[in-house]
Amino acid sequence: MIHAAVKLSKSVISMSRTSLVAATSSQPLRFLHDGTNSPSSNPVAVQMINYALSHARSQKSDESYAQGMLILEQCLSTQSSESAGQFAQNSIGTVLLAMSNLLYERGSFEEAIEKLHRVQGLTRSSLGVRVAATEALVGLYLQLGQVDKCLDFLHKDDLRSNGGSKESLIARAKAVKGLVELVTGNLESAESFFHGVQDIEAWNGTAVLSYGEFLHATQQFSLAKELYQNIIEGVPKNEDFSDMNTLAICNMASDEVLLAATFALGQLESHMGNFRAAEEILTKALTKTEEYFGSSHPKVGVVLTCIALMYRNKARQERSSSLLIQEGLYRRAIEFLKAPPLESKGAETKLDRGDILALARGGYAEVLCVQQNRKTEGEKMKTWAEAVWSNRRMSLTDVLDISEPSSKVPVIDVRISRVL
Repeated sequence: MIHAAVKLSKSVISMSRTSLVAATSSQPLRFLHDGTNSPSSNPVAVQMINYALSHARSQKSDESYAQGMLILEQCLSTQSSESAGQFAQNSIGTVLLAMSNLLYERGSFEEAIEKLHRVQGLTRSSLGVRVAATEALVGLYLQLGQVDKCLDFLHKDDLRSNGGSKESLIARAKAVKGLVELVTGNLESAESFFHGVQDIEAWNGTAVLSYGEFLHATQQFSLAKELYQNIIEGVPKNEDFSDMNTLAICNMASDEVLLAATFALGQLESHMGNFRAAEEILTKALTKTEEYFGSSHPKVGVVLTCIALMYRNKARQERSSSLLIQEGLYRRAIEFLKAPPLESKGAETKLDRGDILALARGGYAEVLCVQQNRKTEGEKMKTWAEAVWSNRRMSLTDVLDISEPSSKVPVIDVRISRVL
């Protein structure tokens, strides 16, 4: 496998160098720009990145991902020193972003985070490169439940422009902080960070989605629905590593944003009592998640949990029963989320996707508690879920009782697998 990967990467590098020589011999190379007069990133590096990502995802196997990573490593080795100017640092940064993307897709979060921190060290790179790394770092920290690390990083982070950067990048950086405020339950603080998101020149799905979730959580349903639909209709379907101002990677990448907007729209329809539309949209989100991540990925468990909650809400409002459907969905969700045994002291450990695990087990506990012969099991599960639940804005009971008129509205962000 390694021999094949080395052969493949050398072939790509040779091809890319030939392209670069041909370009420079015929005419001055037209570098990619970020809206200023300074060059943005090496187009040969972008070419290799796109090839590596395409190859890695062609089979989504350990071998194809290893080969894709090796191509990126070879590409990184051909770039200039990290102490060089903006053009060189942009080229290095884009390769590191692509590497973090593949590592994230394979579940290697810590390695992905290490690459992203290296990007943050490229202080002469374009603001677009560093904003993309910031979004991804925050997204990964939030998904891992490491809010304190996230807050510490944002406190130290310096996203000053090197000149010529668009206001849209500043709006994106603010929206990242708004998302963190949503996770920590500070809706009033979150609102201040979303000012100007709709007015940014280069419309960005990641920032707009976070703003839509804020509107959703504050029950401004019509505005939230409009934003979700705009994202679904307008977000690019693939990453574009040639534009420094639109770079977005890891769980903030365009495919994940599109999935998350579809998922959020399904939740919104459920919260508005439109259960037929909710079922259709959430089923579509489930299919997309299985296609993108695989049929047994933990994110499939996130979507299944939300579908189970939709059926629960529907049954309560229509005074019907869907216990068997809910039980089946919760059981599959808990399996895919890789829940630890009930005997484990989950509250003493930072669980990956802990919010969703607690929600899935809390909902399942309710299903079991109405069955006399399974009530003891249900009570045990409920105790575990309440101990693990860590959401600062809503209690587990609040989330499970959203059919009440005065209820707060929970929004599950599938990008970061958190309840907002």
